[in-house]
Amino acid sequence: MSIAQLVLVDDDDMLRTVLAGNLTQAGYGVRAFADPAVALRELAGDTGADLLILDWKMPGMSGLELLQELRRRGVSTAALFFTSHNDTIYEEAALTCGAVDFIDKTRSFAILLKRIEMILTRRAEAVGQGDLASTGPLKLDSNMHRTQWRGREVELTFGEFRVVDLLARAGRDVTYREIYDALRGENFAAGEGPEGYRANVRALIKRIREKFTAVDPAFAAIANYPGFGYRWVGEPGDG
Repeated sequence: MSIAQLVLVDDDDMLRTVLAGNLTQAGYGVRAFADPAVALRELAGDTGADLLILDWKMPGMSGLELLQELRRRGVSTAALFFTSHNDTIYEEAALTCGAVDFIDKTRSFAILLKRIEMILTRRAEAVGQGDLASTGPLKLDSNMHRTQWRGREVELTFGEFRVVDLLARAGRDVTYREIYDALRGENFAAGEGPEGYRANVRALIKRIREKFTAVDPAFAAIANYPGFGYRWVGEPGDG
């Protein structure tokens, strides 16, 4: 099998060096750039990469501006933001620009590695199966992390998309822990006590439902299994 090629753009010399080394040890080919302007000159036209890993705040040009310019020049390589700018407004801007994931730099390397594996696996599957997966009136674009419900766009964050994708594809009841792992990574601690993460999951599902009901007030495709988790149930006539 060919080695997946990654491009890393980050002006933090220490982080870039360590991260590039860790990714290389994990079996990836890595090209690293400190200057986004240099990266733009080298990458425009054909990146030769499977995934771009971009910092947000960099001198002269932000990671978002770099991605926008690459898109204008016809570069469609998948992009992941790895940044300390973790506010939702940045995540939404990255999503709008077509990035496929957005990860806080406080997260562990293991989480970053898992997300990279998920992105590359999904894109490889999409080559043979097409970009869109459908479940009744739900359409999920795994390449762009975009969601449609009854033909209308639902503006989900990257984490919300992963949870909807998990529920829709599972075909079964999905536990609170599975849902939270899809959002934050396996065994991430949250809240008070060993099951404090459940409150986070309930709040997350509430936000997801609100976004779907904003485009369809009759939306009722996410059912709760009290004490256990949630299931994507679809609706009558959606089969």
